[in-house]
Amino acid sequence: MYNMFLKDEKGFTGLEAAIVLIAFVVVAAVFSYVMLGAGFFTTQKSQEVVHTGVTQASSSIAPSGDVIVESTVADKAGNITIYVTNTAGGTPVDLNKTIITYTDNDDFVTAEYNGSANGWKYTPIVFESGHSDNLLESGEKYKLDLNLTTFGPASNSVATLPGVNEKIKVEIKPSEGAVLSIQKTMPPALAVNKFYPVY
Repeated sequence: MYNMFLKDEKGFTGLEAAIVLIAFVVVAAVFSYVMLGAGFFTTQKSQEVVHTGVTQASSSIAPSGDVIVESTVADKAGNITIYVTNTAGGTPVDLNKTIITYTDNDDFVTAEYNGSANGWKYTPIVFESGHSDNLLESGEKYKLDLNLTTFGPASNSVATLPGVNEKIKVEIKPSEGAVLSIQKTMPPALAVNKFYPVY
């Protein structure tokens, strides 16, 4: 008879254990969800950073052929012609947003694209029809013409044309990606109205 009034806690102990187990499972599930979410977010951001870094570090413009200068006055080069193409797998380059910098012994001039008003223009040579003229895309080839007599804004234009044996540097800066730098030396003789490849 006495045993009837004793507390038998076997059932309650199992129920309590089940509740604690469920609580641990729920807490662990929420914690793992939060940790996995944070991990996926971090991985995604890291991927974006790497992709942006590669895009900014790699140039989408490559030289394609000789750099040619034209002598417009005796022993001076007045025009420079550069052929460029898109690198393999490179993103299209908007030439309207491209900046060109010209440097020689006594000049440092930067010019944005403004038709031919700033002394340089581009012409498609190998061009896929149906695409925008201003985009240098994969497989295309463009000619860049720099007229050094009018190159640059009026406030900062080329003071003296490059002469014989003078070193020049042309930097082509797209709106996105690395700068294409071309360094050449003028030939030892420049006859008027003649064209010369430079190396």
